[in-house]
Amino acid sequence: MSPALKPDAPSAGADCQPKPPIRLLFIEDAENDVILLLHRFRNAGYAPTYLQVATEEGVREALQRENWDVILCDHNLPGFNAQAALRTTQELGIDLPFIIVSGVMQEDEAIAAMRAGAHDYLSKNNLDRLVPAVEREMREVCNRREKRRAEQTLRQSAARLRALTDNIPGVVFQMGYTPDGMLGFQYLSEAATMLFGTSADELIGSAAGWMNWLLKEDLPGFMEAASTSAEHLSTLNWEGRIQLATGEQKWINLRSSPRLSEMGAVVWEGVMWNITHSKRVEADLRESRSQLAALSNHLQRIKEDERERIARDVHDVLGGTLVAMKFEMSLLESKLDNNPAQARERARNVGRMVDDAIATVGRVTRELRPGILKDFGLAAAIESQGEDFAQRTGIACNILCTDHDLDPDYDTALAFFRVFQEALTNVSKHARATAVTVRLMQEGDEVVLEIADNGCGLAATDLQKPRSFGLRGIRERLTSLGGHLDLRDVEPHGTRLTLRAPLLTTPSEEAPTPNRSTP
Repeated sequence: MSPALKPDAPSAGADCQPKPPIRLLFIEDAENDVILLLHRFRNAGYAPTYLQVATEEGVREALQRENWDVILCDHNLPGFNAQAALRTTQELGIDLPFIIVSGVMQEDEAIAAMRAGAHDYLSKNNLDRLVPAVEREMREVCNRREKRRAEQTLRQSAARLRALTDNIPGVVFQMGYTPDGMLGFQYLSEAATMLFGTSADELIGSAAGWMNWLLKEDLPGFMEAASTSAEHLSTLNWEGRIQLATGEQKWINLRSSPRLSEMGAVVWEGVMWNITHSKRVEADLRESRSQLAALSNHLQRIKEDERERIARDVHDVLGGTLVAMKFEMSLLESKLDNNPAQARERARNVGRMVDDAIATVGRVTRELRPGILKDFGLAAAIESQGEDFAQRTGIACNILCTDHDLDPDYDTALAFFRVFQEALTNVSKHARATAVTVRLMQEGDEVVLEIADNGCGLAATDLQKPRSFGLRGIRERLTSLGGHLDLRDVEPHGTRLTLRAPLLTTPSEEAPTPNRSTP
């Protein structure tokens, strides 16, 4: 190993401008030759720091220990040569100017060394090119390092961009006009596979991949929006539908910003989103609002119909009964003295009319406000309603209440009673049944009411009718209580409705319960 690292100073007689520090690694066994080379650098205005080594181990240690600006290597050393030193440098992955300076070197050897990676070859007998060659190669090294740093930065930026685009739910794209006047993708993120069902590579550069998927009624709007965006370089924001090769139809939202490329062509860059789910939710919401509006109108009509029915009952039944009672009373008065037997018959008729009037008043009152529900509970109210239904329609109504002490809160009891009335009404109107079986029970913390008939049953299309307000109203009412409705067919024919709801509502939901009088 040569002496330790040595600083030097520029020659006192050098008339060159001072140069930046330079670190020289000499692979040389002759110290006089090192001094000769240093003299050239001093005359050029350099104050070099240098180290002289002459073995492979010395070269390796010097390269691993220090940073150098240039390597100046003799061609032949005892047991060592320039090609071996060059290989050591390359093995360590160090990019330094490697210049061979030799007194005797054949041309074919110089060519072989240059092909192996040496940057230049100089003769010790002609060192005029030494400093210019070193400065040139140092600049080349700087350029190569800058290029590598730029390439590394570019790779890192590309990797970051790829990581970002691949993890965005939407499809990041670059789009431009193709020679046939259509719009094709020039770049697509990996999310394109999920949206289109086709790999990004198959879609890039071709308009046939996705433009043909646009629905015919949506294509003109997209082309017009793209043309306006290209003309004014304004944001392209478009929503439309595509139909994939599988037949699946999707809604997409395409939002991008245009710019002019170096060739003057318009290029769009942006993100494309799959908005199918939000469109379906939006459609469902519109349908729900429409149904709610229709249901509200239906309920209003029901209220008016109920008022009309009550008025008719009061007018036709009670009014007619009272008129008949007045007529009978007049006849009774005229027969009191002349015909006691007819008077007694007229009195009995008046009594029957009074009974009918009382029954009508009781029925109307129960339908308007089920006092039995408040006074005696849900089980008694359902039994009473079932008896009235059987007498009025002739349809047998078998009621089984497993627990007459069942005591849900008033809101739940009232809802079940009203749903029971609605269910019986539907049976009488549509089921063509001859019998109804009703079961009221408690299962855990829930009250359960089953209503089964032996009628014609319900077809699947019946449940989809837009004006099927009865079942819809039942579902809405149970949902508000935290319950649900189960509707099934009964073998061999008929329908079963099962109502379930919590026995007691939570304190925040529970309405004030009317006081119940003692039966």
